[in-house]
Amino acid sequence: TDATVAAHLSSLGLRVAADDVVTSPQAAMRLMRDLVPAGSTLLVIGGEGLVVEVEKAGFVVTRSAEDAPAAVVQGFAPEVGWTQLAEAAYALATPVEEGGIPWVATNTDWTIPQARGIAPGNGTLVSAVHTAVGRLATIAGKPERPIFDEAVTRTGATNPLFIGDRLDTDIQGARAAEMASLLVLTGIDRPKQVLAAPPSQRPDFIVADLRELFGPYPSTTVKGERTRVGDAVVEIDGVDLR
Repeated sequence: TDATVAAHLSSLGLRVAADDVVTSPQAAMRLMRDLVPAGSTLLVIGGEGLVVEVEKAGFVVTRSAEDAPAAVVQGFAPEVGWTQLAEAAYALATPVEEGGIPWVATNTDWTIPQARGIAPGNGTLVSAVHTAVGRLATIAGKPERPIFDEAVTRTGATNPLFIGDRLDTDIQGARAAEMASLLVLTGIDRPKQVLAAPPSQRPDFIVADLRELFGPYPSTTVKGERTRVGDAVVEIDGVDLR
């Protein structure tokens, strides 16, 4: 929940209230309001954080496809397993073109960093349902625009900087939303991935860790095929990078 995230950030020494936090479940509810009538019953595939946002938005929560939900909303939780994914598949069995109900996923992160290593993320769970029903979810979270638009609306930001550790969600989403982006190299993607990134996933700024936010960013100069960033120099020589 937003309160849980705020509490965690506060424990790290930041001044954060729940109202300062924008989550993908909140963005999903913003989408859902345009898809189904107010007060509709939603099949919730996810954890308590998603349930809280569904109820705050005025919808009714069900865990069973037999309750004829008006839509399915799917988010990540470690406890999500076959039983919940099967309920989603049952509810989404009818194709959209034949009157099937909407399906909104909070995000499609393929992986999430954990203390013991990299683990499967919500994208793998959404993909499992997609494989079963042959249709695609509407995505509320990164890299789609709804969560970025929600953040700008909530904060009133006029010149936002989006900070993230993934090129395919954080940076790609920020660029699509026309925001400046900063990649921090302490998460999923590292310099090797940055060098291979397509234009749609190239950040405006790169830092080794968040401590560098408090210092000046090194100046960048480009002369022909040579680029200097601080003390580092890179030169393109044909197909080689020196």
